[in-house]
Order: sequence, then structure tokens, then C-alpha cells
Amino acid sequence: MEVGLLFSGGKDSALAAIMLSRDYEVELNTCVFDADREVPEVRAAAAALGLPFRKRVLGLDLLDKAVDLLLACGYPNDAIDMVHRTAVEMLAGDYAVVADGIRREDRVPGLDRSEVQRLEMTTGCSYVRPLLGYGKFEVERLAEKFLLVRYGETGSIGNGDYEQEIRGAIRARGIDPAPFFPPHHLQSLVVGTREA
Repeated sequence: MEVGLLFSGGKDSALAAIMLSRDYEVELNTCVFDADREVPEVRAAAAALGLPFRKRVLGLDLLDKAVDLLLACGYPNDAIDMVHRTAVEMLAGDYAVVADGIRREDRVPGLDRSEVQRLEMTTGCSYVRPLLGYGKFEVERLAEKFLLVRYGETGSIGNGDYEQEIRGAIRARGIDPAPFFPPHHLQSLVVGTREA
């Protein structure tokens, strides 16, 4: 059975892909707002995992809505959750099983239990989160075992995280995005795999 995994190119979604590939045919899906945005580093991460890759377009209207919500709230959590929910719903239209790389301590993005139940009941898909029971330490240990990973602050590495385009859209409105996001937020990008 095929599973559509939301894939940023980072270690968490890559580990989710590895775990899921034992039982499913995994297709990696990276969501962007702008159809013209290319994600070569994410494509390379997918190739390193040896899994098929699709770029999905969420649309600039959703980006504007996310920026409006972020600016109204003064923080990014609700906006990123809204985008993630939209991405999961998009995949639910194409796959019987949808997954992501959310782990135990992740506050954002995420769907709460009632949202998961609604998604599964209205679409008929199953929503799985293979890392949900794993904490940061164990994810880091597994990443070290299976993956070659590069780390950098948001915007300094070419991953497929929603935040990069949201920051750019805020900048385009003449507003400094830095005060809205945690400082020194490290992100990851898979650059290869290790022999386990």
C-alpha cells in the first residue's frame, strides 16, 4: 500500500520515511506555496533515501492567509498549524495513508486528536505519525545511525520547511520576520544515508 509522507528533507521526516518503508510504498511530498519555488536540496535528500518525490503547491493565497494569521497572533504557531493541516488534507485526497515526521515533543506543526479523527472520518484515509512516541534524544540517535545530516539556522539550508516562505512573505510586506520566530532555530537537511 502506498503512503504519502510530508517531507521537508530534514532528519525527522527522513526517519519517518525509513520506518514507513518497511510496511508501505513511500512517496515523499514536499509542499511549497509558490509553484516556481524549486527545492533541489529536498529532491537530493529524497534521492539519497531512494524514494519517489513529488513537489506539491499549496498556493500563494494560503501563504497570504498564513502571514495574516501570524501577524494577527504575533507568533507563528497557529499559521504553521493551519498550513500543515491543509497539506495533510491535500495528501488525503490522493493517498489511503498519509504521514508526517512529527515527534513527541513537537508543539508545531501538529493536528490534535479531534482533527485527526475528523480527517480520517471525512476522507477515509489513515493518518500515521511514526515518530510520535520518540523523543528528541532517540530521534537524534537514530538520525546518527541512519543519516548524514547538515544543520543550519532557518533560511541557511535549503529544506522544504513552511517557515522559509512565510518569512519571505513577511519580508515582502516590509516587516522584519525575526521577532516572530524563535532565535537560532536549527533545522536539518539530509545529505546522505549511512550503512546501518
